[in-house]
Amino acid sequence: MDIRIAKTKKGIISAFLELRSKKAIEKITVKALCEKAEINKSTFYTHFKDIYDLSEYLETKIANEIVSSLRHPEYLFSKPDIFIRELSYAYTAQENLIHTLFSGSRENMLLVRVEDSLKEIIFSLRPEYKDNITANVLFTLSIYGGFYAFEN
Repeated sequence: MDIRIAKTKKGIISAFLELRSKKAIEKITVKALCEKAEINKSTFYTHFKDIYDLSEYLETKIANEIVSSLRHPEYLFSKPDIFIRELSYAYTAQENLIHTLFSGSRENMLLVRVEDSLKEIIFSLRPEYKDNITANVLFTLSIYGGFYAFEN
C-alpha cells in the first residue's frame, strides 16, 4: 500500500476516534471529520462510504484483534473456564477502544462482531458444530456471558 494512502487512512481513523470519544456516532458528520483530519471530503469517500462504514470497519478490526489474540479459541467447548479467561484478557487489552467505539447505539455490536469472528474459526475447526443448536447456544452464552462478567 502506498505510504500516503496509509497515512491518510490513519489520519481519518485517528480523527474519527477523537471525535467518537466525545460524541455519539449520530452526531459526527463527514464534514467535521474531514476538518479534524485535514482532508477533503472526496478523500474521505475514497476510503469509506460514510461514517457508519468507517465505524463498522474499526469495529470489525477490533473484534478480529480480540479473537486473534485468543491462544485457544477451541477451548470454548472443552475448557470454557480457560476460554473465558483468555477472552477477558483480550477485552482488557482493547478496553479503551471498546468503550470508544462500542458506546451508545453501537454498544451491542462488539459482541455481534466477536461472535461472528469466533464462529468462523470454531466452525472451520469443528464444522459439525455449525448446525448443532446446543453448541450454538453454548457459543452465544459464552461470548455474551463472558463479556458481561468482564464488564461487571
